[in-house]
Amino acid sequence: MQNNENFWCVIPAGGVGSRLWPLSRADAPKFLLDLTDSGKSLLATTWDRLTPLTDPKRIMVVTGNAHQRSVREQLPDLAEANLVTESEPKDSSAAIGLAAALILRRDPQAIIGSFAADHVIGDEFLFQRAVHTAVNAAATGAIVTIGIRPTHAATGFGYIKTADPRPDIAPMDVFRVAKFVEKPDKKTAERYIRNGKLWNAGIFISRADVLLEQMAESEPELVAALHEIADAWNTPHAAAARERLWHTLPKIAIDYSVAEPAAAAGKMLCVSGHFSWDDVGDFASIANLLTRGRANDLAVLGKRSSVLAEKSNGIVISGSKRLVTVVGMDDVVVVDTPDVLLVTNKAHAQDVKKLVSHMRDSGNAQLL
Repeated sequence: MQNNENFWCVIPAGGVGSRLWPLSRADAPKFLLDLTDSGKSLLATTWDRLTPLTDPKRIMVVTGNAHQRSVREQLPDLAEANLVTESEPKDSSAAIGLAAALILRRDPQAIIGSFAADHVIGDEFLFQRAVHTAVNAAATGAIVTIGIRPTHAATGFGYIKTADPRPDIAPMDVFRVAKFVEKPDKKTAERYIRNGKLWNAGIFISRADVLLEQMAESEPELVAALHEIADAWNTPHAAAARERLWHTLPKIAIDYSVAEPAAAAGKMLCVSGHFSWDDVGDFASIANLLTRGRANDLAVLGKRSSVLAEKSNGIVISGSKRLVTVVGMDDVVVVDTPDVLLVTNKAHAQDVKKLVSHMRDSGNAQLL
């Protein structure tokens, strides 16, 4: 992979991660945090995961204006020209589409891979092998995703239904995508696993020109605006073009502008990944990561000396000067910050997002 001079990596680093509030906030979103107790942020570990795949000069990060300083501090090897900032969040179609348009002007033969800044991936050799296979598949003109073999009936992930195998691309693990399906309930997720569906990890690999052409079929005005912004990028008119056009762009996920239409048209392939994967979408997933294989343990992230527990399991995140004590609690979630204390359990971890919405509506947005 290191010798593939046309392979570029794009890291969309956006989103507040509202299910991880109050740890993740507008000025310190989850991708800038160390949520795995590794000593590095999710963004920095994503960078480290991608550098064996391509030259660091071909890794681009798309993030909000407010986070550019933090991104530069965490990624000192990121080329200045490869940090692309957004004046306001416009979801993944605009972020990845703009990156594709900019890269296409530098490298007309570019194949790009989009890798979220907030995923946790193990078995990096298997990850690299899957990406290598996906790049080969994308070279045929297909749009490619990497599906993850489920380890449990997750209700927080979308799923991929695969169809015919493509042994002409690789002897195994490459299939046509029949369709993408949304996050299911528990019973449906169990059926999906029995039927061989894969988790949708949101990884997309494609020739840059093919990706933009596919996006233009469903969102022509969006792609036209992205091309106009990219054309002006290194000119005196760059700031004016972005100021005039960016706020007009629709908010739409790349799943809807590219992946689902491409699958319906038979243009989408899936590489089955055999590596471990998690998008740390809520506190339950962090607890599961930190206590993998030790289900009855209490995970502690932060100041371990500030936590005392007896006959309890779940997770405590300590970020204040207080002593946190937990006794006789199963699947507890405690997040203690200097200005907010959150107490819930793993079963309701996804509902933190609803709490954030209530806070915004009730005039407490300064805590978000």
